[in-house]
Amino acid sequence: MSDVAVTAVTTRRERAEFIDLAYRLNASDPNWVPPLRADVAELLDPKKNPFFEHAEVQLFLARRGGRVTGRISAHIDFLQHTLPPEQGMGPGTGNWGMFEAEDEQSAAALIAAAEAWLREKGMTRILAPLSLSIWDEPGLLVKGYDHPPVIMMGHHSPQYRGWIEGRGYERAKTLLTYDLDVAGGFPPLVNRIVASGEKNPRIRIREADTGRVQQEAEILFSILNDAWSQNWGFVPITESEIGYITKKMRPLVKPDLLRFAELDGEPVAFMLTFPDLNPVIRPFNGKLLPFNWLKLLMWVRHPRSPRARVPLMGVVKRLQASRMASQLAFMMIEYIRRAGVANYGFETAEIGWILDDNQGMVAIADAIDSKVNREYAIYAKPL
Repeated sequence: MSDVAVTAVTTRRERAEFIDLAYRLNASDPNWVPPLRADVAELLDPKKNPFFEHAEVQLFLARRGGRVTGRISAHIDFLQHTLPPEQGMGPGTGNWGMFEAEDEQSAAALIAAAEAWLREKGMTRILAPLSLSIWDEPGLLVKGYDHPPVIMMGHHSPQYRGWIEGRGYERAKTLLTYDLDVAGGFPPLVNRIVASGEKNPRIRIREADTGRVQQEAEILFSILNDAWSQNWGFVPITESEIGYITKKMRPLVKPDLLRFAELDGEPVAFMLTFPDLNPVIRPFNGKLLPFNWLKLLMWVRHPRSPRARVPLMGVVKRLQASRMASQLAFMMIEYIRRAGVANYGFETAEIGWILDDNQGMVAIADAIDSKVNREYAIYAKPL
């Protein structure tokens, strides 16, 4: 008989315990980067996070003898249910995430509690882990434990894989991240493609206009929702989420690191890059007070980092699988590479995540001599 008790989070104190647990369990992992506690609290706050406008979420804690030994979130994103099942989501799909456990018994009890909650809500299958949405931190790290993650990527205990698979979960999809040397430039073939594009009067690669933040955000997310609309796991980003993300990410977005590609004057592609914030916040242990907020503010104003991340890139659907799409992608990558090296000190970059069966993006990653450095697994299980 299990001595682990799992209960739903209902009070402010329990929510604080839910957040705090990750810092205790991962404290000894030299490659775990403590997220800012304020960011985690905001992610879980229905009053602040617009994800809750189309989702229902329940948090759970595991305890043994009154001591917290694990946590999990169970959630239903109702936007998923409007999408075709062949794209990975579809009616009856539920999720769990925010998973942390100090032992296998706690893990089993937490997963069982999440499954029971989802089953009671009428769900018939699970895709997990998602923390919370596909646009936050999807998947469980299954390769790349030996180095810390870059900005907005997860890092998990290697024990979790066996604990999850032992509960009957099978891998549904693999998400890849690629490591890239940007200081030395790209292969001659890529440089020739870029040079050819620069001679084409139909093509313009431009920086983001900081004087038109809302308009630029609308262009970006319009391209993104179109470009990703047929990808596995796609869930559209709502108007509320566009406003929320734009406001939250604005301090990190630098105009020369967000590029738009225009074809005959029409924006048809974009690429967004962030300097890696994680080495800056890592010593904070999640806390901004008393003076860490000032250190963060100073860095955000004038960021320097040897490492960067490309979290988002998209080309409108009508151009995908064309030579033009690849050319535009290489041009944006090269223009951002030049700016990153010259203005921010970039030496390496991480691209991703990328679905392992996204042949177009995998081909681009291979062409610029990048190598897979991490893998994340999304698991599925019928209920």
